[in-house]
Amino acid sequence: MSTDDPNVREPSLGLALVPVVLTLAVLGLQLFYFDDFTPHIPLSIGLAITALVGLYLGHKWPNIQDGVFHVIHVSLPSVSVLITVGMIIGVWIASGTVPTLIYYGLVILSPEIFLAAAMILCSIVSLSLGTSWGTVGTVGLALMGIGAGFGIPMYWTAGAVVSGAFFGDKISPLSDTTNLAPAVTGTDLFDHIRNMMPTTVPAMLIALGIYTWAGFALIDGGETSFERIESITSALQDNFWISPWLLVPALLVIALAVTKQPPIPSLFAGVVAGGLMAIGFQGVGLHDVFTFANSGYSIDTGVSEIDSLLNRGGIQSMMWTISLILIALGFGGALERTGCLETIINAIMSKVRSFAGVQSSAIGTSIATNLVAGDPYLSIALPGRMYAPVYRGMGYSTLNLSRAIEEGGTLMSPLIPWNAGGAFVISALALGVQDGNLENLLYIPLAFACWLAPVFGIFYAITGFFSPKATPEEIQGWNDSGETIKDLSGHGFDAPEDIQATSSPAQ
Repeated sequence: MSTDDPNVREPSLGLALVPVVLTLAVLGLQLFYFDDFTPHIPLSIGLAITALVGLYLGHKWPNIQDGVFHVIHVSLPSVSVLITVGMIIGVWIASGTVPTLIYYGLVILSPEIFLAAAMILCSIVSLSLGTSWGTVGTVGLALMGIGAGFGIPMYWTAGAVVSGAFFGDKISPLSDTTNLAPAVTGTDLFDHIRNMMPTTVPAMLIALGIYTWAGFALIDGGETSFERIESITSALQDNFWISPWLLVPALLVIALAVTKQPPIPSLFAGVVAGGLMAIGFQGVGLHDVFTFANSGYSIDTGVSEIDSLLNRGGIQSMMWTISLILIALGFGGALERTGCLETIINAIMSKVRSFAGVQSSAIGTSIATNLVAGDPYLSIALPGRMYAPVYRGMGYSTLNLSRAIEEGGTLMSPLIPWNAGGAFVISALALGVQDGNLENLLYIPLAFACWLAPVFGIFYAITGFFSPKATPEEIQGWNDSGETIKDLSGHGFDAPEDIQATSSPAQ
């Protein structure tokens, strides 16, 4: 709770839960009773309720407002990525880059292995770019078109895309969330990445096996499937000039990312390259490129699968998502500034007495923060700051914590529809949820790699495997920093020398 005002009180657990419970209730009313997937107003009401709680506790409105805008300000780079990705989608469709990716995907890929290949491809691209959102909005969109050509349900393709894109993001040293998790827990970036492998690798292998099986189960291989593929590829050739040269914008963005150039300028370079390709190869005018970047691409090929996929993009297509993200971030900032989130987390920490309990609580807290606050950054930063002293008090490396908040924060974000990650996935992949097509929300359980990782994390915490204890170097670092650490009952003590470092059961 960030205020020095002596008149401000800390909320009780019951009071801290009021805005959370009421917001979830209003969300449930909107989603399930009214059958309307527009979480904006419920989250706005939640923000207002949180502000009223803060005023009751003695906060002044300017202090609450600062908390709201602080979280929004921290996340503005991600909003900038959204705006740029919106431009990329519109321009890359007009340039023929996305149609070319779809065309070659339909021609080269085997339908049976498509889902597995989609997950692997998105993992590689996201690892290179360091952004799951950029991967979903570019390569992911093309893969949705390929999946439609193969007759695979949208939610299966979306599940594979999300699994690959967010796992690639999770282990990429270029990713903002991958850098944020070790930063707030005081661990080394590459140690953090290595420590995520025990949950990342098995989750990805299981997901790969399921997608491979599903590919063979979903594809009938009959005449109808081949006719659909033929109609789509023919329509693409009739309306776009298809050539490997049109892959240059995508390769340029990947090259800039690999050379560690900043993500937003790299993505914008892709917009410029796509615009030049659209003018030079597809014969569109400069003003048309501006229109596609702002309002999206529009075409009528006579093939419904093509039209539904390619009529999209532009900055304006992202406004639904951006407005939802800003409201959700504001709600999370208000919860943090009024002390409600801190009170709830402290209540959880006071009940745990074992490492397994602390690790499970850290994962659960990140998931709950994602669920309530709608912000993947807050779901990493807040538990990371609050749980770190507890791990130190128990003599466990905070590498366990950085892994826990990545799994509960980064990976669960796209599985919550009103979260920043989930809202972007729904919009960028054109899942139609805003229009009432809730069937496509089935991508959530089908994004196996995302939710399997926290399951493995909890399993390791219970068994003790891959749960490193604090090293002598870490303990010396705590001594040098003079940080106060907490024992299991939540009482601070300044004696890190009392902690005995031991080797982990398995690393």
